[in-house]
Amino acid sequence: MDDSGNPQDVIVPPVEGVAGGGTAYGWTEGGLQGASPLKGSIDPTEVPTADLVHVWCMPSTANVGPQETPRNLESVNLLAGRNERESIQIALRPKVSWGNPGNAGVVQVQCSDLCSTSGDRLVVGQSINMRRVVPILGVPDALAPLDLPISQINLLPGETTAVWISIDVPSAQPPGQYEGEIIITATKADAEAPAHCLGKAEKHQLYRDLESCLEMVEPIDGKPVDEVVERVKSATTSLRRVLLSPLFSEFCTLNGSVDMMEEDAVSSLSARVKINMTVWDFILPATPSLPAVFGISDTVIEDRFGVEHGTDEWYEALDQHFKWLLQYKISPYFCRWGDSMRVLTYTCPWPADHPKSDEYFSDPRLAAYALPYSRSVSGGDAAKDYIQKQIDILRTKSHWKKAYFYLWDEPLNLEQYESLRSLASEIHAYAPDARVLTTYYCGPSNAPTAFEGFVKVPKFLRPHTQIYCTSEWVLGNREDLVKDIVSEIQTENGEEWWTYVCLGPSDPHPNWHLGMRGTQHRAVMWRVWKEGGTGFLYWGANCYEKANVPSAEIRFRRGLPPGDGVLFYPGQVFSSSSQPVASVRLERILSGLQDIEYLRLYSSRYGRDEGLALLEKTGLYLGPERYTHDHTPIDAMRGEIYNACRS
Repeated sequence: MDDSGNPQDVIVPPVEGVAGGGTAYGWTEGGLQGASPLKGSIDPTEVPTADLVHVWCMPSTANVGPQETPRNLESVNLLAGRNERESIQIALRPKVSWGNPGNAGVVQVQCSDLCSTSGDRLVVGQSINMRRVVPILGVPDALAPLDLPISQINLLPGETTAVWISIDVPSAQPPGQYEGEIIITATKADAEAPAHCLGKAEKHQLYRDLESCLEMVEPIDGKPVDEVVERVKSATTSLRRVLLSPLFSEFCTLNGSVDMMEEDAVSSLSARVKINMTVWDFILPATPSLPAVFGISDTVIEDRFGVEHGTDEWYEALDQHFKWLLQYKISPYFCRWGDSMRVLTYTCPWPADHPKSDEYFSDPRLAAYALPYSRSVSGGDAAKDYIQKQIDILRTKSHWKKAYFYLWDEPLNLEQYESLRSLASEIHAYAPDARVLTTYYCGPSNAPTAFEGFVKVPKFLRPHTQIYCTSEWVLGNREDLVKDIVSEIQTENGEEWWTYVCLGPSDPHPNWHLGMRGTQHRAVMWRVWKEGGTGFLYWGANCYEKANVPSAEIRFRRGLPPGDGVLFYPGQVFSSSSQPVASVRLERILSGLQDIEYLRLYSSRYGRDEGLALLEKTGLYLGPERYTHDHTPIDAMRGEIYNACRS
């Protein structure tokens, strides 16, 4: 970068999102008037990192794009219950270039443990995680993994890079005040070469060192104690020499703590972000209060990862996706579509008499599970008999109350509604207490008006549906219509009202499309709680265009808003890891679900009316077009609940 041609005191306008969202909501929009950039050749080991890089903090609801404007660096203050995740972002933007051509330079980002005065810790790699925010279609969305506790990041001239820091507080974590820091250190360009690129001679030497350790300690059976001690000491010395080699220099820490780091790795020249977290005595329930059921396309998994249905590799791939999504307080179900939007859904790929079935369905993190009814996609008495046997087994289990059948996605006309009634009747014939879930945004099209037909769907489907799941798109900004819908639901007979979003509603209403505001993503769950829904469904979390290679470029489906149906990405697109990569939108969904637990706690103490009043008092959420665009009311709402409900 030509330092004189692009002074860093120029205010760069924020990037607008695909759907009209902006960046950095709740943070002052002014740029920083920096000093004149450094001139000539720069040695980052002799210059304070703050003179080379802008470092500042942003909330998890900010869309931090490449042209994000620098702010002042301030310490971070967080509040978290136990069994809760809180996230922040660290933004980095080079002031000058000190690296190789094409790069502004390299920074080393290191995270310490968070420690309390009583000696309790939130440990890096266990409770604390770092990921890099990667733009998708120019919008910050994917959270690519970074090494822990230290990672190196190449900064590009004139661009802002964001690092996403997540802190998971275990259920058993002692309450208290925890402190730690993120340390950013500019490094020399030659540090860009990854340490793990070893030559053959270096690999052979490492192999010989490790082999010699084994030779020292393996033949110790029957040896005198003194000789065993000497052998262990010798092996320890050899292992220490290996660990202190340049190959492992970036990991020379103790429990993620920075105090054991070598002097040159963390110097007085580093920039430091102080993190203060208050962990309070509220424990978020292991089983989410609101069942949030999200679809995963099994055919997308089969195509992209090259696994054949029913093979060991297929089961392994589905198992990985199921377990990974549970951390987001989501109850996953796998799905595939038939004709006319009939759908086959199932949470567990194994049959009911398999040990994995109980493992899945008994997991306390799972709030609801889908059971397959294959006749919803393909007929046959054999399939009917098989499903009946499965249900007979599951009805004896305590987790049966979590079960539901999702047979048809958005029936559109009288014929489809009649087919749905017929399928549900078959299920209820041998499982009268089974729950059938139906998603819909219109009635059977024989009503005087479209909305009247929509509202009367429960009367038409009863007793063939127990969970009536309606599109938020139908309501528009008319929250007063909720009472018309709810008045038709017979909650006293076990009926429930759930909601869903998909390609609608659109901006400015809450949804999860790429480029919407961060608070717009989080507000989906605020809306659910305010309207009184008791569950939520999302049609697909991995429904990108078909590909036959795991690392193939992600393409959103044509005809859908960007991001619709895609909440995470294949890990292989970003690294050699097969672990799925979350989107920032998925993290905000988790935050919204956690907000519901806060609001439920407050309402259990002071009543639902007071909970609704709190939304209005803090300015958090008043309606689908009237919710906060900045982060401050979120902290205000959570702080009010903390002060009112802590022990």
